[in-house]
Amino acid sequence: MSQECLNEDPLNEGGPSIHASAVKVGARAVLIRGPSGAGKSRLAFDLIIAGRSGVVESAILVGDDRVHLATVGDEIEVRPAPLLAGLIEIRGLGIRRCDFVEHATVGLVVDLDADDAERLPPPESLKTTIFGVAIPRIPVSRGYSPLPLVVAALTTTKS
Repeated sequence: MSQECLNEDPLNEGGPSIHASAVKVGARAVLIRGPSGAGKSRLAFDLIIAGRSGVVESAILVGDDRVHLATVGDEIEVRPAPLLAGLIEIRGLGIRRCDFVEHATVGLVVDLDADDAERLPPPESLKTTIFGVAIPRIPVSRGYSPLPLVVAALTTTKS
């Protein structure tokens, strides 16, 4: 992760944060990155609904809009910005309160509006590195629905 993605967060005591959302699906979190308006909150809520309907394992919000990342051993942990914990934006309804977890280990990164999204992506584009830790990644092009890709990544295996 490049240094320009990290910000000193006024919503915390100066710890580094990123503009992203995260949902814990089963044992691991899906970290959702992308520019403003790309659909991070929408995908987060779609994953929560998919968990409630049994399409994926149980899913619960970690954080929406701004999350904190930290290296814990050889894994990346994500946690919500304290003042935003339990809040999610739902377009058409505004900011809503929902259940959330205090932290989760990142197991998948979804990059919305990714310039390197392809129909048959090369293996190197399906990984990203955050603080030296390699994590599976899904690049999603602008205008393409990310939920089916994320569900496929969480419920299928590579052939």
